[in-house]
Amino acid sequence: LYMFRLDGQLEVPDPASRFNPQDVHGPSLLVDPRQFRWEDGAWHGRAWHEAVIYELHVGTFTPEGRYDAAERKLPELVRLGVTAIELMPLADFPGSRGWGYDGVLPFAPDAAYGSPDELKHFVQTAHGLGLMVLLDVVYNHFGPDGNYLQVYTPQFFTTEHATPWGGAIAFDGVASATVREFFIHNALYWLEEYRFDGLRLDAVHSIFDASPRHILEELSMWVRSRAARRQLHLVLEHVDNEASRLGAPQSTGTYDAQWNDDFHHAAHVLLTGERDGYYADYADRPVRHLVRCLAEGFAYQGELSPFHDRPRGEPSATLPPTAFVNFLQNHDQVGNRAFGERLVTLAPPDRLRAVVALQLLAPSPPLMFMGEEAGATTPFLYFCDYQGELATAVREGRKREFAGFEHFSAVGEGGHGHGHEIPDPCAEATFLASKLDWTARESEAGQRWLSFYREFLGLRHEFVVPRVPQIVAGACTATMHGDEAFEIRWPCADGGALVLRANLANAAATFDRLEVAPFASLGPDADEPQQLAPCSVRAYVVPPGRVGT
Repeated sequence: LYMFRLDGQLEVPDPASRFNPQDVHGPSLLVDPRQFRWEDGAWHGRAWHEAVIYELHVGTFTPEGRYDAAERKLPELVRLGVTAIELMPLADFPGSRGWGYDGVLPFAPDAAYGSPDELKHFVQTAHGLGLMVLLDVVYNHFGPDGNYLQVYTPQFFTTEHATPWGGAIAFDGVASATVREFFIHNALYWLEEYRFDGLRLDAVHSIFDASPRHILEELSMWVRSRAARRQLHLVLEHVDNEASRLGAPQSTGTYDAQWNDDFHHAAHVLLTGERDGYYADYADRPVRHLVRCLAEGFAYQGELSPFHDRPRGEPSATLPPTAFVNFLQNHDQVGNRAFGERLVTLAPPDRLRAVVALQLLAPSPPLMFMGEEAGATTPFLYFCDYQGELATAVREGRKREFAGFEHFSAVGEGGHGHGHEIPDPCAEATFLASKLDWTARESEAGQRWLSFYREFLGLRHEFVVPRVPQIVAGACTATMHGDEAFEIRWPCADGGALVLRANLANAAATFDRLEVAPFASLGPDADEPQQLAPCSVRAYVVPPGRVGT
């Protein structure tokens, strides 16, 4: 164990500590990174177009909340059809529970989940099962408790910009070379020392950098240069929809994909009718926004966003579908709700199944949030382990955040809202309530959802994944059949195509005759092949030379 003593007084952990077993205010522990005996030498990763991503939080994924317990669940995810695990951030955060986005020691995996070697064993086991493992990292701010860098090296931060969560990082300041190296090294550390297969960079719109070469570009270039014998993947979360940062996986300086918030928001409005906050941007015609996401990537490609009060996004139609990770639920969109509800409790089941089918059969990589494959109703709430004034500030801030949302009203007047207080994010009970209930999988409803996901992911791997590399970027066409029925075609280089037809309306819809049989069909069968009943989806592989039929 060791610490640094500054000016003969303040004792701080190593800012690049590999492990802090006594939490963020305690001493760092010397770790020999070579002591773990890796046995996955034959693993070189998987192609990005094969990705079916399962996001999980280590602390709530199992009752034990540790790497070894999560490791025992991996075979179940393989049977489901998952090919990639995405872990929410592991960087050491204050206390024994938290989402991970308030980490303050970016190189130290939090001790609440186990040791560094146990994390490596988790990754190794996943590789042995054919699973990629991705890690969520936060390079836009440090958490508010335990960030000693701001005390003894204030030039690490900038006062010219601000993030909603803490001081902005000075990537272009007087100490920019050191700051940039710190985070580039961190990315390489997770990919090389822990053998993660990729990183998801959180909220990069809050990374401010006016340097000639943006830190995002430089970081990508470093990762690509070190990936000669491995398939490494980089994914962004980016509100501004900068399509220019996305490209082919092998492109230097670019990113494989971006989490597609537009897809989620349009689908959520369609499924729930909610129009609060950023959902207002999709309330006018959610199906058409959803169709544009499926066909072109982003719904907002430079159009004015009423919610942001500015144009948002860049043209994305020429990018391959693999550049967009589509999801219906994730930690943000469940956990940032006041009561952490999941879609299965908010949406009509027939329409929900139809939209899930669209997500799983479209060529873009789908992402699921832990438990959704079994129709889990366990909430995923926002939780942390702050104390004193900071805890009070977080509680009050959480109440203010939802004060203007009708669906989240804590008052419950006139039948609206839940009629009870928003859960205390600092209470241990809030964390425990978010633990995934694995017994629910054995219920009749849980088994139905599991069968549904397994069937459609099986169809995806058999029929969709082999065609994705053949899809001609920029050639996709979308045809509306009324306001809520549509057909999307992805032409392939060999002259064939992938076709999705869907009817999300309350009445049957008529399509042109397609002279091939669907490989996947959801919803009531109709006598006429071109008729789709309400909440129906059909998917087709059109052979070469028959695109016109």
